[in-house]
Amino acid sequence: MNAIVAVDRNWAIGRDGNQLCYIPADLKRFQALTMGRAVILGRKTLETFPGGRPLKGRRNLVLSRNPEFAPEGAEVFHDLRTLLSAAPEDAFVVGGGSIYRALLPRCSAVYVTKVDAVWPADTWFPNLEEDGQWAAIEEGPTLRHDALSFRYVTYRRIGPCM
Repeated sequence: MNAIVAVDRNWAIGRDGNQLCYIPADLKRFQALTMGRAVILGRKTLETFPGGRPLKGRRNLVLSRNPEFAPEGAEVFHDLRTLLSAAPEDAFVVGGGSIYRALLPRCSAVYVTKVDAVWPADTWFPNLEEDGQWAAIEEGPTLRHDALSFRYVTYRRIGPCM
């Protein structure tokens, strides 16, 4: 399993249920990496997608405690164990914060977009730089979008997943 996330300098990922910023090149990279694969996400993250609809061209596996939540085009699971039994090995965890925390121990790779900025936030991703279980194996060059600088960093787990 993999994760994909955009973080600021403090590893913040969101505020009030939304991403901190939108970078067109990062959205294209997200699409390229996840197209044709399963994505794992929470209900709140799904609601932030355009029209609150599942991503096209992907198998959307949504974790929700709400037994009445049943968006067309998504598979909804009400417990993590059932979701994990349905998720393929190459699935991408795409958020939000509680989903990342629950599934990061099962991920072998994390594709991070590091944005050189700091925003007010209420949701963070674990700082992989401070976690001895992860190593940066690939770092791209610094890129720009408007006034923002960002770069792509791929992390691999050192040792086995859960």
